[in-house]
Amino acid sequence: MLLVSFLAVITALFAGWRAWRRLAFFLHVFQLEGYKPPEFRRWVAEHAGTVFVRLSHKLALIELVLITAGVLALSPYWTAVVALPLWAITFASSRLYRREREKKPLKYTNRMMRLLGAAGALAAAPVVAGLLAWILGDLTGVLWFLSGFFLADFLAPMWVLLAELLMRPVETSVQEGFKREARRRLRRRRDLQVVSITGSYGKTSTKFVVREILAQRYNVLATPSSYNTPMGLCLVVNEMLRAEHQVLVLEMGIRHPGDMDELCEIVRPHVGVVTSVGIAHLESMGSMDEIAKEKAKMIESLTEDGIAVLNADDERVAAMGARAPGRVWLVSARDHPAADLTASDIQYGRDGARFLVRDDTGEERRFRTRLLGEHNVTNILLAIAVGRAMDLRLRQMVYAVERLEPIEHRLQLREDGPITIIDDAFNSNPVGARNAVQILGRFDAGRRVIVTPGMIELGERQWEENRIFGEHIAEHVDLAVLVGSKQTAPIQEGLRAKQFPESSLKIVDSLWDAQSFLKTYLREGDVVLYENDLPDQFG
Repeated sequence: MLLVSFLAVITALFAGWRAWRRLAFFLHVFQLEGYKPPEFRRWVAEHAGTVFVRLSHKLALIELVLITAGVLALSPYWTAVVALPLWAITFASSRLYRREREKKPLKYTNRMMRLLGAAGALAAAPVVAGLLAWILGDLTGVLWFLSGFFLADFLAPMWVLLAELLMRPVETSVQEGFKREARRRLRRRRDLQVVSITGSYGKTSTKFVVREILAQRYNVLATPSSYNTPMGLCLVVNEMLRAEHQVLVLEMGIRHPGDMDELCEIVRPHVGVVTSVGIAHLESMGSMDEIAKEKAKMIESLTEDGIAVLNADDERVAAMGARAPGRVWLVSARDHPAADLTASDIQYGRDGARFLVRDDTGEERRFRTRLLGEHNVTNILLAIAVGRAMDLRLRQMVYAVERLEPIEHRLQLREDGPITIIDDAFNSNPVGARNAVQILGRFDAGRRVIVTPGMIELGERQWEENRIFGEHIAEHVDLAVLVGSKQTAPIQEGLRAKQFPESSLKIVDSLWDAQSFLKTYLREGDVVLYENDLPDQFG
């Protein structure tokens, strides 16, 4: 019995370790999916073959059958002696849940810790039940012991969903408390000007340009990174907003119908900026019109004297002006006749862009920026319009724009020894991807290389947009390194449609494989564009 007990402890350590890693893996996916049960269930359904039909699970089921037969037909003692080590080896064999280089690691926030506690308790229940059955019975109880670990491991996605259901009342109460506190703080700050920015593309870039421009006159607080969810806004208002701040610049992101209502219940902006309406999150929103309708809610929620700053080059955005309660500023980089601010004589190069801005008074100033891409000219124009709406002159803003630094992973130009890197890995959309490839095409000193897994979350448009992306790549690139054969199938179709040479196409399984290949391929003067880096749940 001493030998069996020793083997049981070793088996429990291996099986428990694997069950924990698997549970943490699905909690990570749940966090990446925004703690949304429908999105998590859809992810599990789409990855059912990977999630449930694992070799280790098949072996475990076979072993359970053999162990049952052994217990019933042979000696329970020797069956346990043989079965326990096999079980440990089976659970130690899988590497799926041992990622060492996650792109966005699991964050152990207070919410995650509460969820982890509940999911861990649920997963432990069958293990404890199996252990008790063994302790209170005889050696045949080893079946219940092993079955408990199997259920704890195999049903990890279910434990996550059940834990979310159990903790939902707690989370709702906690979140409502954060929202009440944020609303209370904002009501007390009658002197605070709030600038909110939304759009399918360009929100974060525009936010940082607005911050830099307004800092010429005001004490500005802008939400860090992509804090654009209700809890992200509450965190900034409750923990970062200080009495000395005169302007609060917020980013508002949506993925589902009703998201903007929740954001605008927390904060009512004085200035609302809409950059674009595109097909980002088309899968969850349903249609472009629904995306525009949802984003327009921010303009409708402006204060009575609120100011709307809109991109006139986007028809859906320009139409939101009719819903604004106050003054509307329109900007255009394409000579829109109704625009209050325009950019003309736009010149692009590897060092950024130069363009002439004409404002609502007729004043003209030439601007220069290190930001790459046509879309960044529009983002800067929107920020300049915010500055004009808050009484800044063009001459004050010229130097602020010139000082702008590229945002990390958003068309960020950097040197890696003799190789030039264009890092556009944050995310990808049809407009940004096209601009990035066009920028790559302007380099002529060395070979032009793109590394991309394509674009995601585009709903029914995903295949077609990626196919068009492939055609665009063929016109500007010397080597295409595609990450994921299945994921990039439409890009490959677009490349073939443009007779892109097969010898200039490389398909790899992961970003790490792509980087390993490039270490031996690249030479001095080459330029590499990293376009998009799929989140962990898509990788």
